[in-house]
Amino acid sequence: MSVAAPGTRFADAFAARETDALPGLIPYFTAGFPALESTVPLLIAAQETGCLAAEVGIPFSDPLADGPTIQRSGTRALRNGMTLHIAVRQIRAAREAGVTIPLAPMTYVNPILAYGPAAFMADLRAAGADGLIVPDLPDDEAGDVRDVAHAHGLAFIPLVAPTTTGSRLAHIAAHASGFVYCVAVTGVTGARAALAAEALQLLDRVRACTPLPRALGFGLRTHEHLEQLRGHCEAAAVGSALIDAIERDEQDAAGAAARFLRSMLHG
Repeated sequence: MSVAAPGTRFADAFAARETDALPGLIPYFTAGFPALESTVPLLIAAQETGCLAAEVGIPFSDPLADGPTIQRSGTRALRNGMTLHIAVRQIRAAREAGVTIPLAPMTYVNPILAYGPAAFMADLRAAGADGLIVPDLPDDEAGDVRDVAHAHGLAFIPLVAPTTTGSRLAHIAAHASGFVYCVAVTGVTGARAALAAEALQLLDRVRACTPLPRALGFGLRTHEHLEQLRGHCEAAAVGSALIDAIERDEQDAAGAAARFLRSMLHG
């Protein structure tokens, strides 16, 4: 059986954007938060509000890249019983419910190794995932996992930071697929009031290395942030501010997410 090129659905979604449009919005949802069965309704809300894609955060007990908000949601999700196997089933359920936007699970390397990389990638692809983000897997150790992901038609989406050196950035970009996730600040996730100048500089550095789309994340929270990024990158990721909004109205998590995402997209 033939396998689609890694990240095909991402390529199509980015190609459909108008060049002068706002960056496409990529929300991050913690799978299994606020309730174990919240994942599918939240992904439907992302699609219905016009998001370009979505990240499905699969929680881990040692979340090195996550700030306090996402750590808190991950702890809740783990207590709710979330596992990699359940997250895979929920991605499949989202596809069966009509979600067509690209989906990229984001998790840590230890759970993947425990699951078995080949089995995990095969199950993700069969469920309808399009890519994978592994924030604690450095580029010089990522080759085997990346190759398995690509062999199963999954984009392997790297993270780069303002501190990433030029030579390392070039190597990461050369092996990336789907898009390059650009970290707006040095540090963990978390909503911030303003964009740092180093974020825009990083976007320019990435463009000099690869034609792949760039998504800026870590700290974005407002429509004004998206306006500031118009013309600088193709996508923007939002996590902590979205999780905060969901926490404030857990009884209507999907509604809360939709209202927040509309406010980011339309002001």
